[in-house]
Amino acid sequence: MTYGAIRGVLNTLDDPYTGFLEPDRAAMSREDRSGEFEGIGAYVTMNEGLLEIANTFKGQPAEQAGLRRGDIVLKVDDTPIENMSIYEAITLIRGPAGTPVRLTILREGEEPFEVEVVRARIEVPVVEPEMREDGVAYVRMNDFSSDASAKLADAIRPMLDQNPKGLILDLRGNPGGLLNEAILTAGLFLPKDDLVVIERMKDGTEQLFQNPLEPLAPDIPMVVLVDAGSASASEIVAGALQDHQRSVLIGEKTFGKGSVQAPIELSNGGELRVTVARWFTPNDRAIHGEGLEPDVAVELTQEDFDAERDPQLDRAVEYLLSGQ
Repeated sequence: MTYGAIRGVLNTLDDPYTGFLEPDRAAMSREDRSGEFEGIGAYVTMNEGLLEIANTFKGQPAEQAGLRRGDIVLKVDDTPIENMSIYEAITLIRGPAGTPVRLTILREGEEPFEVEVVRARIEVPVVEPEMREDGVAYVRMNDFSSDASAKLADAIRPMLDQNPKGLILDLRGNPGGLLNEAILTAGLFLPKDDLVVIERMKDGTEQLFQNPLEPLAPDIPMVVLVDAGSASASEIVAGALQDHQRSVLIGEKTFGKGSVQAPIELSNGGELRVTVARWFTPNDRAIHGEGLEPDVAVELTQEDFDAERDPQLDRAVEYLLSGQ
C-alpha cells in the first residue's frame, strides 16, 4: 500500500522520468552503471507513455527473438506497462539469466503479437571501433556507463596513429548514461575549458559544465551519427560538438531527453528518481522535448535495416572523403 501511494503521488507529476523503484528493482537498476546486467540485450526509450525498442545488441536475446528498432512493448508477461515510469518498465523486463519473459509487441502495420525472450547475462560493448579500408576511423559508442569515455579514448588512440582521413562517432541508438562521462567524451574533441552543457534548475539557477581536459583529437575532421534513439548524454555530446562547429551531425532528429534525475536512495534500499533540472547546449538550445536536428538529414528505413544497408554511415564517409 505504501509503494502504491508513492507511485500515485509521483504519477500526478506527469513525468515519465520521475519514478519509484522497489529495493530489488533498484539494485537491478544500479547494475546498469557498471555496464553489465542480466536481461534481453536491448536499449529502450519511453515515448509518450510507450516503451520503444531503440536498439538491439547483435547476437543477444532480443535480436535473436526478432525484436526490431521501433517495436513498442505493450505488456511484460501479463502486466501492461503503458504510462509506467521507464525504470519500472525496464526492471520488469530484466531478470535472472536463463529465465523467459513474454513481451506483447506492437509493430507498425501489424496486429499486436507475443514474443518470448530468454534472458541472458549481457556485457554491454561500450565501444566498437573499426579502422576502415577507405581510411576513415569509425567507432560506435553504445552507452555512457562508468569509464565509457576512457574506453572511447583507448579505442581512438591506435586509429589516430594511422592518420585517418576522418573520424565517425556513431551515437545512434545510444540512450545516454552518466553526465560526467558525456562531459569527458565531448572533452576528447573540444579545447580545454570549452562549455559542454548548461544544467538549469526550475528556479533559473544554473551550472555550467566545461571540458576539464586537454583534447585527444581536437582537429581531425569528424562526423557524429545520430537518430531518434540518441538520447540524454548522447544529445549532450552531439549538441556540444555541433554548437562549437567541431563536428557535423548526420542522420535523424534525436530523441529529446534533456531532463536531469537525482537518484535518492531510501532507507529500505528503494530509490526515487526525481527530475530536478533541464539540460541546454552551449548555445542555450533546449534538448528536452526538442531534440537536435542533424546538419545532414538521412533516413534509415526498416528496408535498409533488413537489407543490411546503412545510408547514414555511407553519407558520413562521403562527407569526410569529399568535404561536403
